[in-house]
Amino acid sequence: MIKVLVAYASKHHSTAEIACAIGELLQQSKDLRVDMRSVEAVEDIGAYDAVILGSAVYMGQWQSEATNFLKKHEQELTQRPVWLFSSGPIGQGDPKSLLKGWEFPEALQPIADRIKPYDIALFHGSLDPTELNLLERSALKMVHAKLGDSRDWNMIMTWAESIAQVLCGVAIKES
Repeated sequence: MIKVLVAYASKHHSTAEIACAIGELLQQSKDLRVDMRSVEAVEDIGAYDAVILGSAVYMGQWQSEATNFLKKHEQELTQRPVWLFSSGPIGQGDPKSLLKGWEFPEALQPIADRIKPYDIALFHGSLDPTELNLLERSALKMVHAKLGDSRDWNMIMTWAESIAQVLCGVAIKES
């Protein structure tokens, strides 16, 4: 049995919903035991054989909680399979194109290079104006940001399936 942690930092629940969907798909495998937790709820990753870490993206940066998690657990993350994902852009088209080539926070890239994740994914996000405070709504109006739910669940599930294939392949090899 492979123990998998799906950890996330989510400001308005969109990234948490993506992480939970990934975790629920992984739970369908009898070879995987999956815990889904916000990064603030994770003290230790020693009990996990693999980690999937995701963060909401605002202005090209991960949430500070996800950044702190990545830094705090860097050494342990180098010793297990890791996948990283970001969620953020709203709108039609390739999320990387919407963010003008951005895939992952530049300041965190050296850590990712040391961890050597299996994959780094960028997914569309969701912004519900009823979830935003006055300052956030004002800032979004100033930059003419789009609102709504642009998440591509097929893309997310395909990515999760690829993770399951890798992890179950590891389980088969270990048996």
